[in-house]
Amino acid sequence: MTYIDKTTLDAKALKNKILKLKEEHNAVILAHNYQIGEVQDIADFTGDSLELARKAANLDADVIVFCGVDFMAETAAILSPEKKVLLPAADANCPMAEMITAGELRVLKERFPDAAVVCYVNTSAEVKAESDICCTSSNAVKVVESLEEEQVIFVPDRNLGSYVARFTDKEVMPWEGFCFVHDRITPDDVMNARKLHPEADVLVHPECRSEVVDLADYVYSTSGMIEHVCRSEKKEFIIGTEVGIIHRMKNDCPDKSYYPLSENAICITMKRTDLQKVYNSLETLTPRVTVPEDVADRARLAIQRMLDIK
Repeated sequence: MTYIDKTTLDAKALKNKILKLKEEHNAVILAHNYQIGEVQDIADFTGDSLELARKAANLDADVIVFCGVDFMAETAAILSPEKKVLLPAADANCPMAEMITAGELRVLKERFPDAAVVCYVNTSAEVKAESDICCTSSNAVKVVESLEEEQVIFVPDRNLGSYVARFTDKEVMPWEGFCFVHDRITPDDVMNARKLHPEADVLVHPECRSEVVDLADYVYSTSGMIEHVCRSEKKEFIIGTEVGIIHRMKNDCPDKSYYPLSENAICITMKRTDLQKVYNSLETLTPRVTVPEDVADRARLAIQRMLDIK
């Protein structure tokens, strides 16, 4: 007797329905590198925050389905106000982005009036609107170095801020926010992984703690990691970021081996998007993400200044 995997059939049926609705609505699906595999596979573009921000700014589409977390969909809505931006998992928030408010940032600006404000893209639209320029993990050093000011308020990630401070003579003042996924990776995780895989390169994200960064072979954004493993002559890699990226690495460079630095490096909010939610979102064109025009106009300046840096 031949058994049919109903789950696989359902996934295939959903995929076909999504593709049909996507064409019907002239929609494009963007997915972050941390999304679950089946969502990455249905996406038109997969990347890190900077890559997806650039895509969102230049897409020829009426609808953007953003498979990520809230601040990413907000950024797309700010850059493409004429498009419908959908966030399939309405509760996919970023805990780090919620660690700073626009009000708290205004207080900082009053305390340090001569400082420039650099906000990580992992922030709310309101925080971006209070900032001079945005950055991502892949361009944070370039962004800080591009500024005339010698003093920089860096929000909200203390670990990324500390990493940037290594490469600039400017005074970087980080806010005490953090990504819980990266912040809980420890030096013991690195040493244990090296014992298990002594031939592997250790790649970590700059959202990790300084003591973890010190033990790594390389420090990259997610897309930087993917570029490294694909061009490297090495065959084994220990990956110090959210485990979802390994799906992308296996697709792009299947002849190599990848080991998560920590099995616990899982962002539960990134995992809230699945094929059913993508289908529901395209069918109903909800949940739609919008940003008030006055906030969007000011936030757009900070984002565009970042995008203008090559």
